[in-house]
Amino acid sequence: MTDTRRLLGDARRVVVKVGSSSLTSLAGGLDPARLHRLVDALAARRAAGSQVVLVSSGAIAAGLAPLGLARRPRDLATQQAAASVGQLQLAHAYSASFLRHDQRIGQVLLTADDMIRRSHYRNAQRTFERLLGLDVIPVVNENDTVATDEIRVGDNDRLAALVAHIVGADALVLLSDVDGLYDGDPRRPGSTLLAEVDSPADLEAVSVAKPGSGGLGTGGMGTKITAAATASAAGIPVLLAAADEVADALDTDGPKVGTAFRASGRRMSARLFWMKHAADVRGRLDLDPGAVTAVVERRRSLLAPGVHGLDGDFVSGDVVDLVGPQGIVVARGVVNYDAAELPGIIGRRSSDLPRHYRREIVHADDLVVL
Repeated sequence: MTDTRRLLGDARRVVVKVGSSSLTSLAGGLDPARLHRLVDALAARRAAGSQVVLVSSGAIAAGLAPLGLARRPRDLATQQAAASVGQLQLAHAYSASFLRHDQRIGQVLLTADDMIRRSHYRNAQRTFERLLGLDVIPVVNENDTVATDEIRVGDNDRLAALVAHIVGADALVLLSDVDGLYDGDPRRPGSTLLAEVDSPADLEAVSVAKPGSGGLGTGGMGTKITAAATASAAGIPVLLAAADEVADALDTDGPKVGTAFRASGRRMSARLFWMKHAADVRGRLDLDPGAVTAVVERRRSLLAPGVHGLDGDFVSGDVVDLVGPQGIVVARGVVNYDAAELPGIIGRRSSDLPRHYRREIVHADDLVVL
């Protein structure tokens, strides 16, 4: 048993994500047996003392059968209609299934806007904390009924990684219809299951197949790897396992199934995590080599002399990318000026500027290196 798997078993707060294809079928909408198996495992983990948050896909897929649709619709309006019908079906099914264990649940519907806007992000933190404090299992889904460009490949995988950080999770479990990460297409002979991923370097030789064409889910293995890498780089161990093996995946003695991703990075503050992975970037600042060194290596504030160009219609308080001479984004931060103010400031020494323009363009406390 590796240290990563022990940490997964010992985790006090666990976020579990399940995809549409693991809950539903094209012929009959929600599959009660699959859903009950998932709920039984989650309730058992809760009874063992862990707090659990469930990120569940399936609203659009659950709405297909009631609406008489043969496959997942392509147009946005029909997707939203299916989500409107399916969301009620999904919530009712979860509520009834958890009731068998006398466990209360609460529905939390999020969009990318709730991740992008700092005030929404902090409000989501408070809501999750209160629900968990009241012994309620939050069931999270993207609000597909009103989402626009948020309905896209891998959204709930990314959402699960973001939620794991929002709630301060000790572990993230991504459930799939595949039993882990393989070094090639698992449908082909010779592909080998990777039991452990200790660092990003372990993923260099992995060849990921494209998402299937079954018509239910939208994510593929690539989105799960990205979500796992995001969470593990922020200090959260991750398990990628088959939904059919959910009980083993949530074993408090440490899971013996799936692929375990070691927490390869340090925990960062919610503010920096939001800035790095969720913030809506409104523009860019072009840095000279000296400014890149100051920001990236010395972790200093960005000052006017180190900036030689900008792009975007941003205002003070917006998040902007900081771009090095090679065109590579090296950091991200909260800018202290409107875009309209900067042309007369950048490239000049602070001593040559009026006093009210001598503050940092981006303060070191509002910077995250990428």
